[in-house]
Amino acid sequence: MARDGAVYACQSCGAVSTKWSGQCPACQSWNSLVEEVGVRAPGALSSTKATRVRGLQFTGLESDTPAPPRIITGVDEFDRVCGGGVVPGSAILIGGDPGVGKSTLLLEVMAKASLAGVNCAYISGEEAVAQIRGRADRMGFAQAPVKLAAESSLRDILDGLKREKFDLVVIDSIQTLWSDAHEAGPGTVTQVRACASELVRLAKKQGVAILMVGHVTKDGQIAGPRVVEHLVDAVLSFEGERGYPFRVLRGAKNRFGATDEIGVFEMGDAGLREVKNPSALFLNEGGERAAGAAVFAGIEGSRPVLVEFQALVAPSAYGTPRRAVVGWDSGRLAMVLAVLESRCGLGFGNKDVYLNVAGGLRITEPAADLAAAAALASSALDIALPQDCVVFGEVSLSGEVRPVSRMETRLKEAAKLGFGRALGPLSGLPEGGGALPVAGVARLADAVRRIGDEIWGQLT
Repeated sequence: MARDGAVYACQSCGAVSTKWSGQCPACQSWNSLVEEVGVRAPGALSSTKATRVRGLQFTGLESDTPAPPRIITGVDEFDRVCGGGVVPGSAILIGGDPGVGKSTLLLEVMAKASLAGVNCAYISGEEAVAQIRGRADRMGFAQAPVKLAAESSLRDILDGLKREKFDLVVIDSIQTLWSDAHEAGPGTVTQVRACASELVRLAKKQGVAILMVGHVTKDGQIAGPRVVEHLVDAVLSFEGERGYPFRVLRGAKNRFGATDEIGVFEMGDAGLREVKNPSALFLNEGGERAAGAAVFAGIEGSRPVLVEFQALVAPSAYGTPRRAVVGWDSGRLAMVLAVLESRCGLGFGNKDVYLNVAGGLRITEPAADLAAAAALASSALDIALPQDCVVFGEVSLSGEVRPVSRMETRLKEAAKLGFGRALGPLSGLPEGGGALPVAGVARLADAVRRIGDEIWGQLT
């Protein structure tokens, strides 16, 4: 029987219910409702506070408020994803798989910022101070004036941050904190929500920027209720495939900047190294490209990135052919295969299809449709694309190759890396030809015909 004042909170979505059930009515998760005591219903106000509420004060859109200042940490890739630096008084949530390097990244950010004169504090609820010092010594930041503390009590952390003025504070991690105002254990929805709310309130009141680390579930989502993501000003995801040395910092939410920026790092023995030219990291430079490889000229945020699409079309050994894709959307692969079959005459019904984005980078841009189709056609016809050619363009269900944004930027990046030609949409080409000669195609069938006929020398 439930105790007085007890409610049941979903550990997946944060929904609160007055009675237990096997399935959460909000997110449909099974066995996720846990009994918690002392949880006040959202939006409930005491009578004393309610009587203090005054009338709303409205103002117009016209304002001469200057742009918010930025704290430059010294890690350019991190500052890029944050929108040009960290805004004082902001709260940032950083998530990632265990062992991907979240603590290493934030320790480097704090060390370089402190060396530039920023007052920084690193508070860890998972590691001892000696462990943090050992990591800083391996990274070469043993002399950085960063204040360290190992504490998981929210009350003690708030008291310490109120006594001393800091500019940047790291909380590693939000799931290890606990508040004595709630009976739930650390890591539960109640504790995570309460601790995050208090830290965000402190950030806004004191003007200190707080970076909170969040664990990631097996589905790749930041653990805890989604309400935590709504509380903070920015949500950053630190990604990295096992077996690859690079790491990608990607913005999912940012109230002070763009959400499509990425920062690229390379993990080494001495920590993370910033990658200034990601295209050179993701391209295969081990010799000539075989059939089934196409270089895609893409855009990630404000920077152009060249990456190689690799496709393999093989006879199926079983009744049902396989469709395997890594680094790209499986739904778009199915669409491109359907267009190649119905509009271009290429048959994949009795063949296995494998598609991989080299380097482990995940591509979500629609402009990659033509590059994936070119790689698939190259593998099916067993004809290699020219080594100095890049491909980009969006493919519609009618087989039309549609123009994409920032074509001139893509061509300039390809020319800088030594490419001599491009295959892209016929319409929307830059005036004057651009940095590279472009073989413009209006339909996907035209691109497949060019690959099959090998008439790459006659560019239009």
